[in-house]
Amino acid sequence: MLRSHLFRIDVRSRSSLHGLRFLSASPTPTPPRSNRLLCYTRKAAKYTAFTCFSAVLGLSVVVGAVFIHDVFTYSDRHIDRVPVSPLALHPQCGGPKNLPVASVLVGDEDDSALVPVKDKPRLVIVGGGWGAVGVLKTIHPGDYHVTLISPDTFTTFTPLLPSAAVGTVSVRSLVESLRKIIARLHGQLISGRAVDLVMSDRLLEVETTSVDGERRNIYVPYDKLVIAVGSVSSTHGVPGLENCFQLKTVADAQAIRRRILDNFEIASLPSTSEEERKRLLSFVVCGGGPTGVETAAEIFDLCQEDIINYFPKLLRKEVSIHVIQSREHILNTYSEEISKYAEDKFQRDCVELITSARVGEVHPNRVVYTTKDPDTGNTTEHSIPTNFVLWSTGIAMNPFTARVSSLLPNQVHKKAIEVDAQLRVKGAPLGDVYAIGDCATIETSLVSHLLELVEEADRNHDGKIDFGEWKIMVKRIKKKIPMAATHLEEVRALFDLYDSDADNALNLNELAVLLQEIGNKITALPATAQVASQQGKYLGHKLHLLAAKHDTLLANDLPATTDEAVSGPFNYRHLGSLAYIGNAAVFDLGRFSFTGGLAAMYAWRSIYWSEQVSMRTRALLMIDWIVRGVWGRDLSRL
Repeated sequence: MLRSHLFRIDVRSRSSLHGLRFLSASPTPTPPRSNRLLCYTRKAAKYTAFTCFSAVLGLSVVVGAVFIHDVFTYSDRHIDRVPVSPLALHPQCGGPKNLPVASVLVGDEDDSALVPVKDKPRLVIVGGGWGAVGVLKTIHPGDYHVTLISPDTFTTFTPLLPSAAVGTVSVRSLVESLRKIIARLHGQLISGRAVDLVMSDRLLEVETTSVDGERRNIYVPYDKLVIAVGSVSSTHGVPGLENCFQLKTVADAQAIRRRILDNFEIASLPSTSEEERKRLLSFVVCGGGPTGVETAAEIFDLCQEDIINYFPKLLRKEVSIHVIQSREHILNTYSEEISKYAEDKFQRDCVELITSARVGEVHPNRVVYTTKDPDTGNTTEHSIPTNFVLWSTGIAMNPFTARVSSLLPNQVHKKAIEVDAQLRVKGAPLGDVYAIGDCATIETSLVSHLLELVEEADRNHDGKIDFGEWKIMVKRIKKKIPMAATHLEEVRALFDLYDSDADNALNLNELAVLLQEIGNKITALPATAQVASQQGKYLGHKLHLLAAKHDTLLANDLPATTDEAVSGPFNYRHLGSLAYIGNAAVFDLGRFSFTGGLAAMYAWRSIYWSEQVSMRTRALLMIDWIVRGVWGRDLSRL
């Protein structure tokens, strides 16, 4: 009986275990959707709280660091017994015009760091643009006694001047003090304008202005002089350009902004007639290059994003923007694809493009231009009523550049000072005077070096150049004028092409024709910020090497001014061209082009942001873009 009872218990326990095994093998029931949503919500809330806490903590640390730094910027230092040379306060007179010679400057002995520098070779840099800043950022402290001559006390990021002209960015975000830049070199700044040069005495004549407006000239002595004064706009002989604006300086951008806002304010008055209102709201840009195109695009953006919101909408409706271009296409130095894209964009934005046109005259109230019928050849005169004209068509010599060019008989270029591949001014004492940027152009003539090249390559002195000697000459040409390299790749083909008498040698006449035609094919470097910056950095590096290897050069009986001993010729590396065309941008990178809308615009901004002179201007520029995006442009007239 007991056994049967135990058997029943065992059977029940087995059946219970079997049931448990069956239940464990069955799938786990899925939690309700509401539970999963609650779980995800908790995770999202947790990560959001963590992110917000981290952001607040990081912001607090940054703000705290700023306040702590600000506390330490206040000081009550006292200046006693400042050492100043008597010659700095009372300079002696000399030179051809018997002017005061600034051989010692007021700040030359301010502290112990400046004393060793004052006895170094004198490097005088004229100008405060891209080329000058490139030199200042590349040479090393202690290499030279650096003196910067500039009428402005700041350098300007010129590519963004069109943005500053309509208030997209503030002009303060585009400028950096030159004194802060040269402080690294313990250099000195003279606020003045270079007007003349005495190369025989190594004296630079500088015009300064006193508080009462009186002009006083002084001489600044130099051992090495760098001319980087830029250029002015070319007039092309068009009368009435005093009625135009230019866009090369901060003052130009400020004047343009005032005129644009004045036009809109006057156009909104009830007393303004319809004809006068349309004239006030007509904006004419003469020149279809990057500056003209970007200015037209910025004016369109101003109207589309701000004027339409805060002025009577009739004004936006009656705004007209005109771009007059002498060539068949705008942005003609860019690729054909980019020109076509920009033209299509302007057409969609109702910006009138007037191509193959010549401006004849600019009046205070209208622009007169002519077009030629391609079929008949007849010229037709047109007129655009306007109260705003921007002139942006080519460059011409700065007055100081013209003066230097007139002092040297072999300077024949009409727009710039001609320099060799080492950026030395042709005709000036070797190694004394350099020119960079818009005021300079690298020589492209090969014929002028004909006899020198023949003397170096003619190994058997028979007055002819055989193919072996021709290869030697080609190497020498590439070293002397690097821009000719692309036209000398087919060495044998060129030799055979110009060997007109088929005697397997080139005589002087055949060589002259060959070099003349190659020289005509060489394209001069464009007058852009990119070229000036690269030239400045190249020259600054070379000047540093000349200073560092000065004793070595003298020990090897080489003149200390032998640039070729420390550096090769200047080679320009084109990094691409870009332009803003109104909430879109275009990039010409040589082998390929890139065009696009907002993505390209942000890429354009990123490049310009990275090219700023200092972190201060980078921060200000970023703030300006954020302010414009959140609150729009400032429409106040200051």
